[in-house]
Amino acid sequence: MKQGVGIKRWWRTCSYAVCIGLFLSPGLSRGSDESKSPPAEQRETISLADAAIRALQNNLDISISRQTKESRQADITVEQAKFDPTLSVNGQYNRIVNPLNRPVFGATGNNLSGITTFDQRSQSVTLDATTNLLTGGNIDLNYSPSRTNVNQNLATGFLFNPSYTGGLALTLTQPLLRNAGIEITKTFIRVAQNNAIVEEHVFRDRVLSVLATVEQTYWEVVFANENLKVAEAALKAAQELGASNRAKAKAGIMSLVDVLQAEAAVASRVEQVLVADKAIRDQEDQLRRLLNPGEENLRQDVRLTPLDKPVVTLEPISLEEAIDTAIELRPEIAQAKKNTETSELNTKFAKNQILPTLSLQGTMGLAGLGKDYTDSVNQNFSGDYYNYGGGLVLSYPLGNRSAWSTYNKRQLEAKNAEASLVNVRQQIIVGVREAVRRVQTDFKRIETTRSARIMAEKQLQAEQERLKVGLSTTRFVLDFQRDLAVAQGNELRATVDYNKSLSNLARHKATTLDRYNLQLN
Repeated sequence: MKQGVGIKRWWRTCSYAVCIGLFLSPGLSRGSDESKSPPAEQRETISLADAAIRALQNNLDISISRQTKESRQADITVEQAKFDPTLSVNGQYNRIVNPLNRPVFGATGNNLSGITTFDQRSQSVTLDATTNLLTGGNIDLNYSPSRTNVNQNLATGFLFNPSYTGGLALTLTQPLLRNAGIEITKTFIRVAQNNAIVEEHVFRDRVLSVLATVEQTYWEVVFANENLKVAEAALKAAQELGASNRAKAKAGIMSLVDVLQAEAAVASRVEQVLVADKAIRDQEDQLRRLLNPGEENLRQDVRLTPLDKPVVTLEPISLEEAIDTAIELRPEIAQAKKNTETSELNTKFAKNQILPTLSLQGTMGLAGLGKDYTDSVNQNFSGDYYNYGGGLVLSYPLGNRSAWSTYNKRQLEAKNAEASLVNVRQQIIVGVREAVRRVQTDFKRIETTRSARIMAEKQLQAEQERLKVGLSTTRFVLDFQRDLAVAQGNELRATVDYNKSLSNLARHKATTLDRYNLQLN
């Protein structure tokens, strides 16, 4: 019974070896279009600093954030423009011809013998300049010269006909309660300025995130390239063992099972090489996507060769210093602070809107009359004819529920903004602590995996020596080869993870730009 099972197992192994041989056969590994050679690959070497700068210049997310930041500056101008003066000019010509049923002094005689025409013609120009004041008031300057003619060539009772009049008036309206004061009137300017500052910090946060993503992806490209080397070394070791076993089997000092085991290992290592090569191409595409080279360039098959090597030395880290740096530099805290300030401004404005409307209104003017325009102007500015007045206007909506509801809403928003600031600070502290632990842990992993790799090398070397003298089997050697490849991959993974952890810590501290000596203008 056991012998039958052994024969079946041997037959399955032989069949698997035949399939492997067909898979690796040169004649079957190529397609029918053997004469067509694939297009030559383009290779490009790239450093981490170069990748970072190119990403900042071309990344689409950064471009969108930059344009949004610039649009916030326009909001400031919109609010400031509310205090720009306005100049208006209004010119009119009017003629009124009415029938008269009684005499009009200066326009008709003493008695009417029939219906008499009253013909009045006037031309006027009104120049008006108005502007809103930072105190909340409004000032208006109005100049309105005009020319009037009544029953031309007939009227004799007027001093001047046609007559020229001029009026100059200055009107001031100043709120005393609601909407009064520079602090209230500049509320929305300051809100727009805060929003622009917030958007700047959003932009900075986006830049830091893109840089951190570039760094993480770059180190994954490094890992993929080094991992391919590990897979190729494992394949080469399996091929050398298979060649040795075939030679020994041909000499009659080794069984066919040992040859088949080596061939099966070779096939497995070929698969690992293929998977490792695909991982490189996947990570290269991810990195190129972050660099945004353009659609045409992205369609091309460009291979990236990273220049930077992973750091394997432990950098001194102070947890308290890292937390203090993060609290000082993180854009999220600056955003939360500005949002809190904006909420306070909105609350103060809403509180002011609860007050009644009490406005002081004052006006003063000059008047003039003359036989022509020049005479009218001289009379107008002589100061002989003037007017002035003033008053108070008070209004208050009964109940004022809208203003009170808005004020209560703004108070709740201010409390939420303060809570958000506290929450952001707590998240940053916890995030920095975790990032520091990750750096320390990953560095210890490098030491541990390096020791495991050295032990795996020694074990493989010892087992190879035992195989030479016939004290071991091919299966044991293949197992130790696999263990060495795993140990090498673990050490490489730990090294790359350590560099990614350093990048992650810099991101949590918001010092990523300092690593490249970059500043945002």
